[in-house]
Amino acid sequence: MANSNETGPHPSRWRKFLQYIEVPTDPGVPNTPWLNRDLIPMPKERRTYKIWTYFIYWCISGLCISGYTMGSTLLAYGLDAKQAIVTLVIGGLIVGGLCVTCGWMGERHHIGFTVACRFSWGMRRFLFKCRKQIYAFSWDGLQAYWGGQGNLLSIPVFCSVSDKLSKQTLAGGTLLTKDFIGMIIYYVFFITIMRIPPERLQKPFIVSSVMFSCTLIGLLAWAVSNTHSGGPLFREQASPTHGGTGWAMLFGITAILGGWGGATVGQSDWTRYTNRPYTPTLSQLIAAPFCIIVCATIGIVVTSCAQEIVGSLIWEPFLLLATLQDYYNDSSRVRAAIFFAGLGCVCAQLGINIVLNSVSAGMDLSGVLPRYINIRRGAYLLAFLGLASNPWQYLSDASIFLTVISGFGIFFAPFSGILLADYFVVRRRMISLEDCYVGDKRSIYWYCNGIHWRAPLAWALGVFPTMPGLIMTTRDATAWNVWVRIFHIAFFVGLLISFVAFSVICWASPPGNVGIGVLYHEESSFEAEGELEIEEKEEKGTSVGLA
Repeated sequence: MANSNETGPHPSRWRKFLQYIEVPTDPGVPNTPWLNRDLIPMPKERRTYKIWTYFIYWCISGLCISGYTMGSTLLAYGLDAKQAIVTLVIGGLIVGGLCVTCGWMGERHHIGFTVACRFSWGMRRFLFKCRKQIYAFSWDGLQAYWGGQGNLLSIPVFCSVSDKLSKQTLAGGTLLTKDFIGMIIYYVFFITIMRIPPERLQKPFIVSSVMFSCTLIGLLAWAVSNTHSGGPLFREQASPTHGGTGWAMLFGITAILGGWGGATVGQSDWTRYTNRPYTPTLSQLIAAPFCIIVCATIGIVVTSCAQEIVGSLIWEPFLLLATLQDYYNDSSRVRAAIFFAGLGCVCAQLGINIVLNSVSAGMDLSGVLPRYINIRRGAYLLAFLGLASNPWQYLSDASIFLTVISGFGIFFAPFSGILLADYFVVRRRMISLEDCYVGDKRSIYWYCNGIHWRAPLAWALGVFPTMPGLIMTTRDATAWNVWVRIFHIAFFVGLLISFVAFSVICWASPPGNVGIGVLYHEESSFEAEGELEIEEKEEKGTSVGLA
């Protein structure tokens, strides 16, 4: 009895602590090991995104610093400026088409990518998501570092103290003190904005897109008015590094698809907020390619003209702005212009980090521990991991890092192929939403111990042909053989192989749960009956699931 009295209070305190840290709930939406308010099919009152909202979304996704610098990748393949623009047009149109198909389940069923993976990969699909999280927090750290660079230009106090801090270093001499301060300020802005729920982000999205659009227009006007031409890059001849022009353009298209791979595969994370069917489609088909093409083209023109003006080839806009401040002798007018331009860069980084990294990664982390992690907490955890990844360290050898991190696109393409094959070919767009939230044998998506073996098999078949080329390119940037060629077109190879492989495997060995469910989300099917069933199953305990 004494032992029970001594140990009895400890479990009670632990349970109280766990209850205290649970994420907030909505009426009728309990926190379970498989759902919370951010994972359920989006209720009608939270579907606030209209056509103009998705246009603004793509202004953020397409008009960004990574999109601005896309031209450097295309020209590195040996394309001339005009060929690079043609490549941008083709790649942008393909991105738009992929966004429509990958976002269809969010538009019709109002579920995000995290839940959609459950019917394709099984209820324990989070075991296969580690690579995407590594990609997310690595890019989050990189975007935060670039956002910090924008802060150094836009916050007036740094204009007077940056010279004093320019020689002070941290982290063993690999990080300037002023760069670290800029990152911290960036994260303060980021954490503040992430307190806004995704369905209420329209106004911050407008501010972000307008600010960076003004920065792009200002840079373009400055560049063209000073050179009265497109600059020397438009006079250079094409010189493909490997193969002919066709190969170089194909490599460039793949780079574009890889750069927006996270945006395409996770489209349902945002299309589930649509207030009516087909609302996102127009922006995906028009705004997505338009913004990608315009931003990268402006990047090529401004960089080309700036090379003629200042004598250096500078692709990053914040580095160009810092150079212009010195070039014009730090005059008051230039400092004012650079302040607003730098602020536009910060807004662009905040917007793109929320759109492509934080919300999607927050949902993925929420799918692992729905009781204790929602989108907001997942985004905060991502920010911490992004800072802990020491982006200044891997930027010290940027060529190798960018090769490796870009190589993560070889994992996204097979994910897209499997999801599209399962949703459109195998299931014919029919899903049982209730079973996506039951974590035991009662769910038709439980498969074998929660894992759908057909999906990882098709994924491995899609990844395998591209892995040797990634390894060879990382070890030797000049390597060129058939494996490297396949790696440079990894998105096409991975998507097509996994799509065909999954379709054939399911044809040879049908899953057995095909044809069950609905073609679109019915308001009463989940929010009334489905939630009640989940609560009842939760009360029965785990013993039934283990039977």
